Amino acid sequence: MNFLSIFVLVPLLMMIALFFAKNRGQINFIAATGATILLILSGILTYLYLTERAAGNMAEMLFTADTVWYAPFNIHYSVGVDGVSVAMLALTSIIVFTGVFASWRIDPLPKEFFLWYCLLSIGVYGFFISIDLFTMFMYYEIALIPMYLLIGIWGTGKKEYAAMKLTLMLMGGSALLLGGILGIYYFSGAESMNILDIAQKTIPLSAQYYLFPLTFMGFGVLGALFPFHTWSPDGHASAPTAVSMLHAGVLMKLGGYGAFRVAMYLMPEAAHEMAWIFLILTGISVIYGAFSAVVQTDLKYINAYSSVSHCGLVLFAILMMNETAMTGAVLQMLSHGLMTALFFALIGMIYGRTHTRLITQMGGLMKVLPFLGVSYVIAGLASLGLPGLSGFVAEMTIFVGSFQETDMFHRVLTIVAASSIVITAVYILRVVGKILYGKIQDPHHEELTDATWWERISVVTLIIAIVALGSLPLWISNMIHDSLIPVVNNLMR
Repeated sequence: MNFLSIFVLVPLLMMIALFFAKNRGQINFIAATGATILLILSGILTYLYLTERAAGNMAEMLFTADTVWYAPFNIHYSVGVDGVSVAMLALTSIIVFTGVFASWRIDPLPKEFFLWYCLLSIGVYGFFISIDLFTMFMYYEIALIPMYLLIGIWGTGKKEYAAMKLTLMLMGGSALLLGGILGIYYFSGAESMNILDIAQKTIPLSAQYYLFPLTFMGFGVLGALFPFHTWSPDGHASAPTAVSMLHAGVLMKLGGYGAFRVAMYLMPEAAHEMAWIFLILTGISVIYGAFSAVVQTDLKYINAYSSVSHCGLVLFAILMMNETAMTGAVLQMLSHGLMTALFFALIGMIYGRTHTRLITQMGGLMKVLPFLGVSYVIAGLASLGLPGLSGFVAEMTIFVGSFQETDMFHRVLTIVAASSIVITAVYILRVVGKILYGKIQDPHHEELTDATWWERISVVTLIIAIVALGSLPLWISNMIHDSLIPVVNNLMR
């Protein structure tokens, strides 16, 4: 038993306990207890990791374990973490914890909902701790499978269509990814699928030319890479609140993390040769997502297209291939994960009271829902990059790092991508003005009640994390930066 494997074991034990739960009180207790344990474990892991680094342990991966799983194909259960993985595990724990409280009154079938929610958590945690390509892919698939049922059963609107579209498009990305992973293993000549072993080998450039696009696009589908992003708005709009939080907050980060950890790290020559193609596509994602958010009237669609734009910045920064931009990419994954989870939590809470997500049917909600209204303003300010909040730190690091590239092509793309800041301000301020201020549009809204105690736990936790990342970014930035050095060195060799 390795310490990292506990992150997979706890949700599994939660699933077993949920089978024996007899009422909503027991279900909520099991879910809240398990989520709290995972949050504490992520804090312990972060402390242990920083302690090891401070003691001079500069191994590329810490807390590693390796067990032969299927010897004929050299498949191992290999786990380990660096600073980026630790940051992603902390983000996941925060979103899982807050998602449980956002789903405190989920209906119908609360037991079944949390069972699938735990399985989704297992896939995400397992993906971030894996350093074996096949094990990573297996957890990737485990994270995708529950989405179909979570949206199809507990979603709203065109939930069957959205669930099917999401599943088929992500499975298509998985097919590309599987081909890329098997090709990497075969052409590298490595004795196992361990990422660290493969990184020491050289994959022939002729093979990289088709393996890199397969792998990058395979992960890029989940990271909302244009033109494979179309599943995202429909999926987010139809998903229940906690699933939207975990999906946009964490699941989409599997795309950016995988592109960084596998495609860029293991195939540096092809990355240099083909980055310009994907830089153009990610640049389109950034601008297209922002402009699409401007014209939407549904709160969830606005945030969904905003996620396409912000996740596009992650892939954009990774493709710049320097330490500053890549540090910004990881900070953006953390920042977007927190603020989009806060957005979806608040949208779900507002929808539960007003029974509408259309901004044209809302107004003056700040008068009757002051806590939720102020929280929505904070989320909006983080999204448009207010200094002191997480969005500013992440986006400034991305744009400064991207502009370090001296050629005109990269600088022009950086300026184009940076223009998304202005577009973001337009739709955020428009939504805040429409739904929170002015006259109350529906007389029934005058009788609305503000957030409950369990909703406040979810919202306050996310706001604290957003402010902490924005106000004290240096320690996590340094932790991330140290872990990027092996990847950047591989790209520069």
